[in-house]
Amino acid sequence: MGYSRWDATSYASTSASLRSTRDTALSMGKSADAARREVFRQTEVKLAFDPKGVALRESRDSELNPASTPIILGVDVSGSMGFTAEKIAIDQFGTLVEGIIGRAPVSDPHVMVMAIGDVTSDMAPLQVSQFEADDRIVQQLKDIWLEGRGGNNNYESYDLPWYFAAFRTSTDCFEKRGKRGYLFTMGDEMPPPARGLTADEINRTFGLKEQHGINQADLLKAAQEKYNVFHIVIEEGSFCRGRGSQTVANEWTKILGKKVILLRNSDYLSQVILSVVQINEGADPDEVINSWQDDAIKAAVKHAVSLAG
Repeated sequence: MGYSRWDATSYASTSASLRSTRDTALSMGKSADAARREVFRQTEVKLAFDPKGVALRESRDSELNPASTPIILGVDVSGSMGFTAEKIAIDQFGTLVEGIIGRAPVSDPHVMVMAIGDVTSDMAPLQVSQFEADDRIVQQLKDIWLEGRGGNNNYESYDLPWYFAAFRTSTDCFEKRGKRGYLFTMGDEMPPPARGLTADEINRTFGLKEQHGINQADLLKAAQEKYNVFHIVIEEGSFCRGRGSQTVANEWTKILGKKVILLRNSDYLSQVILSVVQINEGADPDEVINSWQDDAIKAAVKHAVSLAG
C-alpha cells in the first residue's frame, strides 16, 4: 500500500469534518470521552484491522513515492489514553506528514497506525491499519476501536507492535535499500515484562500456532533490524500523573536507552516526532530545537529529547 501522494487540501477537509463532529458533541454538553466516541464510533474490532487476518502489511515504492519510508505509530488506546488517537486524527497527522515532506529528514513517508491494548485482558490487544501516504490513514484511524480497557498490571502490550513490525511487514525501504523505517509506540505506562510474549499470547493475537514464546530482548532485536524503535512517554496520561513520568521513563530507558522520548503536551506530538526523526537522521539536536519559531514548541521538543542528551 501507499501508492497515493499526500494532498494537504484533502486532509484539511477530513480533519475539519472530524473536528466539527467532536466540537458539536462538546457543545451539546457531552464529556470529552463521549465526544471522542462520536468520532471513533467503532464498538468492536474491525475485521480488516485484526492481526489474526493480516498475513502482511506492505510499504512499496511507486511512481508517486519512489523512495518510501515506513513510519509506524503505535498508540495506547486503553483507559483514558484515547485522546492520543484523537489528537493524531484531528490535529496532528497533517502537521507530521507535511513536516516530513517539507524538512525531508526521510523520503516519501508511508504511515501505519496501530492501536495498543493489553494482551492479558483485552479483546483487541492490537489493531493495525494499512500503510498509507495520504489522508486515508485518518479514515482508517477513525475506524479503530477505542476498547478503553487495559489490564490492572501497570503496563500495556507495547511489545505487540514490535512483533507485528518484525514479522508481519514487508518494506521496500529495508528490502531494496537496506534502510530502516521508524516505529514509535506511545503510552503512559511501564514497559511490558522482560519475559516478552508467550506462545499463547502470540497465537491468540496473531492467529498462529507457535509452540514457543519470544522474550523481550529477542523481540526488540527483531523489530530493530527493520525499524528505528522509539517509545514516547505520554506524561498527560493518568498513570504518569500518578506514578511520575520520570519513573516511567527510567524503566523504558533500561530497555531502549536513548530512544525514549518525553511528551509533556500532546498538542506537539507531531513536532516532537518530526524532530526525533531529524536528529536520528544526523541533524544537530540544538539546531533542530532552535529551528522551531514557536517558543512552546521549542520547549516541548527540548524536553522531549532530554533523555537522549
